[in-house]
Amino acid sequence: MIIDDHEVVRRGIAEIVDRSEGLTVVAEGGSVAETLRRAPLVRPEILLVDLQLPDGTGIDIIRALGETVPEARAVVLTSFDDDDALAEALEAGARAYLLKTVRGAEIADVIKAVAAGRTLLDDRTVTRRRADHDDPTADLTPSERKVLDLIGDGLSNREIGEKLGVAEKTVKNHITSLLAKMGLQRRTQVAAWVAGQRAKGWRA
Repeated sequence: MIIDDHEVVRRGIAEIVDRSEGLTVVAEGGSVAETLRRAPLVRPEILLVDLQLPDGTGIDIIRALGETVPEARAVVLTSFDDDDALAEALEAGARAYLLKTVRGAEIADVIKAVAAGRTLLDDRTVTRRRADHDDPTADLTPSERKVLDLIGDGLSNREIGEKLGVAEKTVKNHITSLLAKMGLQRRTQVAAWVAGQRAKGWRA
């Protein structure tokens, strides 16, 4: 379900989502009131929420629907680049926080990742938050750490999957998640980072 008070924005996002395999727009909303009325009827899996709405905020929606449609996972898509807004959105239960400067394909990728149970932040946000951590791998899961180490060994996604006994798609999901958590954009950056750490005696 897409929630934004600008119809042109909603239409553009809906087109991106509907073109993406496995994704369908089930409803749209232009205000807090309209969203709270419609969401329980269609029970969306993902809420794509703008923060600034005519009768309140996206935070209000996330909190309210957390009670009435608890299975819905919220992705904030906003032009509001502010640390306090980010913190409040995450506290309310948002699974991702994206700025409207992202490319269309990234929106679809994040929706799919959040639907699969992940929590993602855009690169700039992660980089800002990462300033609080000396170790960018601090938030990685044990599985993500294994994948990180095997990328450093030069293995392909398929080889990593065979070594860990998981599907190649699962490996890709782990990589998407660890890239976001580390504030990196490409697999090659991960390999370079691991090589640099190993030169200092680090091992995952």
